[in-house]
Amino acid sequence: MEQRRRDIQRAPGCMLGCVVVLLLWTVAWAQIRYSISEELKEGAVVGNVAKDLGLEKSTLKQRKYRIVSSNAEHLFHVNQNDGVLYVSRKIDREEVCAQSSTCLITLKTVLENPLEVHYVEVEVTDVNDHSPSFPEKEKTLEISESVFPGARFQLKPARDPDSGHFSVQQYKLSQNENFRLEVKDKGDDGKIPILVVQKALDRETAVKHSLVLTALDGGKPPKSGEMNILIKVLDVNDNPPAFTKDVYSVMLSENVPVGTTVIQVNATDLDEGPNGEVVYAFSSSMNQKILNLFDINQSTGEIIVKSLINYEEKEKYEIEIEASDKGLAPLTTEKSVIIKVVDVNDNAPEIEVTSFSSSIPEDSRPGTTVALISVNDMDSGLNGKVICAINNDVPFTLSPSMKDKTYSLVTKSPLDREKQSKYDVTIVAKDAGKPPLSSEKTISVVISDVNDNSPVFSLSPYTFYVTEANEPGTSVFSVKALDDDENDNALITYHILRSEDTVSSFLNINSETGDIVALKSFDFETLKTFQFQVVATDSGTPSLSNNVTVNVFILDQNDNAPVILYPLSSNGSAEGVEEIPRNVNAGHLVTKVRAYDADIGYNGWLLFSLQEVTDHSLFGLDRYTGQIRTLRSFTETDEAEHKLVILVKDNGNVSLSATATVVVKVVEPKEAFAASDVKSASKDDDSNVTFYLMITLGSVSALFIISIIVLIAMQCSKTTDYTSKYLEDKNYDGTLCHSIQYRSGDKRYMLVGPRMSIGSTIVPGSHANTLVLPDRRKASGEVRTKLKTNFISTDWCLKQKQKQKKQKKLLHIPTPLSAEMSFSDNKKPIIYYNDELQV
Repeated sequence: MEQRRRDIQRAPGCMLGCVVVLLLWTVAWAQIRYSISEELKEGAVVGNVAKDLGLEKSTLKQRKYRIVSSNAEHLFHVNQNDGVLYVSRKIDREEVCAQSSTCLITLKTVLENPLEVHYVEVEVTDVNDHSPSFPEKEKTLEISESVFPGARFQLKPARDPDSGHFSVQQYKLSQNENFRLEVKDKGDDGKIPILVVQKALDRETAVKHSLVLTALDGGKPPKSGEMNILIKVLDVNDNPPAFTKDVYSVMLSENVPVGTTVIQVNATDLDEGPNGEVVYAFSSSMNQKILNLFDINQSTGEIIVKSLINYEEKEKYEIEIEASDKGLAPLTTEKSVIIKVVDVNDNAPEIEVTSFSSSIPEDSRPGTTVALISVNDMDSGLNGKVICAINNDVPFTLSPSMKDKTYSLVTKSPLDREKQSKYDVTIVAKDAGKPPLSSEKTISVVISDVNDNSPVFSLSPYTFYVTEANEPGTSVFSVKALDDDENDNALITYHILRSEDTVSSFLNINSETGDIVALKSFDFETLKTFQFQVVATDSGTPSLSNNVTVNVFILDQNDNAPVILYPLSSNGSAEGVEEIPRNVNAGHLVTKVRAYDADIGYNGWLLFSLQEVTDHSLFGLDRYTGQIRTLRSFTETDEAEHKLVILVKDNGNVSLSATATVVVKVVEPKEAFAASDVKSASKDDDSNVTFYLMITLGSVSALFIISIIVLIAMQCSKTTDYTSKYLEDKNYDGTLCHSIQYRSGDKRYMLVGPRMSIGSTIVPGSHANTLVLPDRRKASGEVRTKLKTNFISTDWCLKQKQKQKKQKKLLHIPTPLSAEMSFSDNKKPIIYYNDELQV
């Protein structure tokens, strides 16, 4: 709705005034006022300015009629066609004029040619478009219950952006009987609400009060805003504790355990905080004897058994209880509690170990006292009659003593710590009440060790194999003994039992670990085997010991080069001269190079080869026997003298060798006849050389033969005739070999190889030519057989070797290890050394 007011005075002299103004001023001005409500929509008509100012509508556009007020131009605009003033956008009076009581907007309008300025005032009137609002949605007040009626508490006022009558006009408080509302008018600052206590507060009746304060403006209908007021009533200690029951009475069985709750009293206090916290205590008038029997929990009010209650002493107790709060001036209430004692079988027997030996020696005799046990039952009559027993199978028993309800725990059988070192003995005590009650007590009895076990070696005897040329000072083998005892009784020290044998003096043993150190290098050619004894002693008192025999076998290494026995010159060099007739045929034996090697096995198996020869077509050398034979007949053009250099080497991993030189002179047949006598004489010398060779071999192997004799003597005193037979063999040619014969089904096999260590392979009862080994059956189907070992000549070995080449692979059995041959399911031979699979 548009309201217009015209300020131009309409009087009889109007025309005359206008004429005078136009004559005096070239620039004219006029002022009109319009009034509109806020919140008008965009495009709403404010008024017809041209009509109200008396301007010609047809000239407005030509004269560029417009609004030039920068602060109001965005709020209004004028139509140049008809001179009507419009609202450009929605106007919020509170935004434009804030809290001003009158909102007046002045617009400056201009026309050109001639210049005219007109002022238009637009008054924006307020509408009730805002509700009152409080700064806080909720207000909390803490008021003591001791405040008097009339106490005043000022609250923050509500605010309303509207002005005048549409601002906050009044306050209302929600209905209640403890508070009322007063309003203080402070003019431009608005109205202030004040909360007034009109009735005394009681926290025990109402802990808090919830009120609603409402602010109303002057609109029709009025708009409102609310604030919640929470009033907490602070406590004052104005209530004494009150017990929940008028009478407390309870039945209590006698002899209940200490700490048993008899009854729990309960008192409440309507106050809060310390004023409402209740504590309990016995009355100061209580008898000291009752105080010794019972106690009370100050916080919970539980009456607890403090000492043994006995029905025979007293049947009824009356206890005075005080309940007090924790206020500054505590309030107290008293109450009586009646306790009636009931006699029942409510106590299980109590087992007490009065004297106890935590450990006893394992050599204690049966009947040795371990512990003294007493049994007690607080009940009387049959309820107090107790029977004791052991409920598990242990080498202990209970023996009643002269004193009633006392027993002795004693051993009933011998003890052995190594079988069981600890016993848990469970003693059960049972009374004769109905129903009977029982209790158990477990006593742990530890059996202490006695040095009754000697050290035991892990093997007996020990057998070790040591390779010769070992490094002195390093551990070569170790022995180990265990003792079933414990602590010092099981602490073992080792030492070597010294004897007249000088070999043991070259050994040292670590007394703690049993590691044995060789102080020198062993030489197989000097020492083949030896034995000594190691003693293991524990540290008990008295100490116990045990000894073990250690057999040591020295394993050969290729550390000896071949030695040429023939030919030998007068100065000791390996050189010789042989004369043969020129008319000899092919295959004639010129001579034989003889050599030996102190090593055994592969290391002592010698092979011969021609290293240098003047005519390869004339002479040949057997690589196994050392025989030099002619390959063809001599011709007239052949030289009369030939030089042959023979290389003799062993079969060790790193071969050692020696050389011999043979000069062969070819003579005419008649000269050969003349020399025949000399030849026969030389045969005698050759026999002597062979004899000396045997002596040399015997000397080199003297210690070995002695060791063999000792070993054989230990094995049923075996005779050693085979050694002399072997040494006197006329077919001995400087090398030693052996054959091994075995059967598989209906087939017979023979293996040829170097000689074996006699001392370590020949078994008593074998007649010096058969190695007897146990017949064992394996899960894989292997069948072990006996290996027959014959000592034969090299020639025979070579012939057999040639035959065997096409049939079977040559197998060599190292010594001095024991050898055992077995056949698997696929008929392949397998060799075992010392019960370990090697091939």
